[in-house]
Amino acid sequence: MLLYIQPIMAQMGSWNIVNAKLDLTQKWNLFGELQLRSLKYYNDFHYYEVKGGASYAISKGTSVSAGFGIFDTYSPGGNFKTPMVNDEWRTWIQVSLTQYEKRLKLEHRYRAEQRWTSNGFRNRFRYRINTALPLNNKKIEPGTYYLTASNELFFTNRAPYFERTRIFIGGGYEFSHLFTLQAGYLHQFDYRINDETGKDFFQISLLFELKWKNKSGEKVPGGMD
Repeated sequence: MLLYIQPIMAQMGSWNIVNAKLDLTQKWNLFGELQLRSLKYYNDFHYYEVKGGASYAISKGTSVSAGFGIFDTYSPGGNFKTPMVNDEWRTWIQVSLTQYEKRLKLEHRYRAEQRWTSNGFRNRFRYRINTALPLNNKKIEPGTYYLTASNELFFTNRAPYFERTRIFIGGGYEFSHLFTLQAGYLHQFDYRINDETGKDFFQISLLFELKWKNKSGEKVPGGMD
């Protein structure tokens, strides 16, 4: 079995996420995220991002967020030693809608981004549907294994208007209210503005959630991304 898996993994890139969220109240939270990506399996690192922001829960299933960050892309082949191809600052606003269909959790995310790049200012609009299904419990809580899948579409206000699609399939385990581990397969197709045109990745996410005060409610696991 390993003889088949190892060549496949060698062709995949790695996509690493550390996400932290601080729940201030029942309504407000702060978040931050670090990402590091490579075009080969833990080699040929070419991209990183650092971002953060705040969210406000309007109701049980509706929240709004705003954030900002830096996103840098380097030429392939050098583990950040080759020339940078894009130095980007970004702000965004978004609305997230969460549905609960028995055990299945659905999240619809709508985001508008303002991007200051090496090639000038760009707008971008994103829609993501994210699902999570707990396996050994009725809801995602400590000690729960879950399956998750998402699909995200990216659009701009310039031709070609469709820019990118990103599909993820994986699973995770919630160790405690503080820490969740999630991993899986991600495929991304891009019309190549600054990044790879099409690539498969092994993605692993470390998700931390701190509570300033006790806060109830089930979460839909996943990074800001």
